[in-house]
Amino acid sequence: MSASGFPLSASLPGGDIDERKFVVALARGLELLRAFRPGETLLGNRDFVERTGLPKATVNRLAYTLTVLGCLRFDEALGKYALDAGVLSLGFTMLSGTDILELARPHLRAFAREVGAAVSLGCRDGLDMIYLETIRSETALTLGLASGSRLSMLTSSMGRAYLAVQPPETRAALMAELEKAAGAEGPAQVQATQHEIGVFAREGCCYSFRDWHDDVNAVAVPFREPRERRWLVLSCSGPASSMGPDVFRERVAPLLKSLARRLGETG
Repeated sequence: MSASGFPLSASLPGGDIDERKFVVALARGLELLRAFRPGETLLGNRDFVERTGLPKATVNRLAYTLTVLGCLRFDEALGKYALDAGVLSLGFTMLSGTDILELARPHLRAFAREVGAAVSLGCRDGLDMIYLETIRSETALTLGLASGSRLSMLTSSMGRAYLAVQPPETRAALMAELEKAAGAEGPAQVQATQHEIGVFAREGCCYSFRDWHDDVNAVAVPFREPRERRWLVLSCSGPASSMGPDVFRERVAPLLKSLARRLGETG
């Protein structure tokens, strides 16, 4: 925790934080933007306070500044904020400029057709995993998650796979942050994740069988992007009612590991 009260911890990418170089005000502003969840269009000051833990006065100043910069738009009739063109253009710029997405898309489409399920590419964002791309086969009966959707790092196969390839000290710090954020369910979720990290050591992938959602099974494989050297994660998910654990272990996992090796380094 910094002197200003903002948590400089494992919840922020990059490991140890040099507080002399860290701009707390900028970090707080970005936390406000990250407060929006998939499907949400409007948030009020109370929502920002609850989701970021920042004081109301700070939220007011940050929201005003982001509105002036064109990142938020204030709806006076409702008294709430929406994401505006400024932040959306940044997101589209990032996606369009990411070579790995252009490389991966045809492979993801072919994989989704072959397996008859949804396949996604994601990365870490704070204490969540975020979809960069997701493609479903025409027959896939899965939840309608799309690019920008966030997943729990502890209950999703994608999050577990990301944790599995982190250095032990980084992983331990992250797990502590995640357990705290999960509240009463934290210890059980951490235990399940630690089990899957053990599975990764043996099989090179992580699973989530009805852990993230009652009717969703999934498997994930991490790989290191060749250009930027960051860890990305491939995941495949399908309805638990028709795609049981054996399907993911015996058929889907080997195919997903093969795809990860084509896209980057898995060792």
